[in-house]
Amino acid sequence: MSVTLLDNRALRREAAIEPDPVPTGEVTKETQIIAIYGKGGSGKSFALANLSYMMAQQGKRVLLIGCDPKSDTTSLLFGGKACPTIIETSSRKKAAGDEVRIEDVCFQRDGVFAMELGGPEVGRGCGGRGIIHGFELLEKLGFHDWGFDYVLLDFLGDVVCGGFGLPIARDMCQKVIVVGSNDLQSLYVANNVCSAVEYFRKLGGNVGVAGMLINKDDGTGEAAAFAAAVGIPVLCAIPADEDIRRKSANYQIIGTPGDRWGPMFEGLAANVATAPPVRPTPLTQDQLLGLFKADQVGGGVVLKPASQADMRGATYVEKPTLEVIYDAV
Repeated sequence: MSVTLLDNRALRREAAIEPDPVPTGEVTKETQIIAIYGKGGSGKSFALANLSYMMAQQGKRVLLIGCDPKSDTTSLLFGGKACPTIIETSSRKKAAGDEVRIEDVCFQRDGVFAMELGGPEVGRGCGGRGIIHGFELLEKLGFHDWGFDYVLLDFLGDVVCGGFGLPIARDMCQKVIVVGSNDLQSLYVANNVCSAVEYFRKLGGNVGVAGMLINKDDGTGEAAAFAAAVGIPVLCAIPADEDIRRKSANYQIIGTPGDRWGPMFEGLAANVATAPPVRPTPLTQDQLLGLFKADQVGGGVVLKPASQADMRGATYVEKPTLEVIYDAV
């Protein structure tokens, strides 16, 4: 029997072992590292910028790390101003023969410390690899020795592999939060993130999902139904309000004490701090589609198999053999 076959059998036996239950007690680590995933354009960066600001106003030491190649997390926090990303700063410093210092890449506003990992130039390099490189540099800068109450990681959830899946795959965070709206595409992404968490749990990982943040909530209820179906709580529902949309477009922070929306972010901050990581139950594609009305997702469509004749656009006669038969001349 080959060594490869033996290895494969050993891996299957190991994968079949049920992992330990997700811890449900209070998080005891000094620093809570929380990865927030959502589809691009779901509003997660806006929500996170406001959440981190509110936490800082409550006296917490917060580090916000943007891990989305769009680099919009810090732009939202800093009123539309983009800060140098770790990737571009690292490349520039390396070319000059200099070392990257923390003051080159980390900036602060009203108690919130923030930095952007960034991404490669269009058509050059891999976004996921750039994130891995960024975290390697953060470790060199002393990431594990920094004294923060919360480290919030803003991750693009459209692709949960490579560098984008790093916090889940390598237990770099204690818990994950998913962001979604009442639309199929954002919930598809949220379900993929839950699937990634479950996959790595089966491989011995310890990360769980703390809950869902519903953004642009129009009251139709699909996102809340999704959260209930996969077994995670709704931490906050941010309404689809014109005031929020306008302020978001103008890079205004609304998660401040005394603001109209302050109490909403105060509640979100409390829920994020105390919500335990749980093991989700991802949905199948049909279950996910079932959250929506049939007239919204094409539920009445029946899959009709195509035939060889259909593919050729003509009558198809199956050949009884693969032998090449030449026409008589």
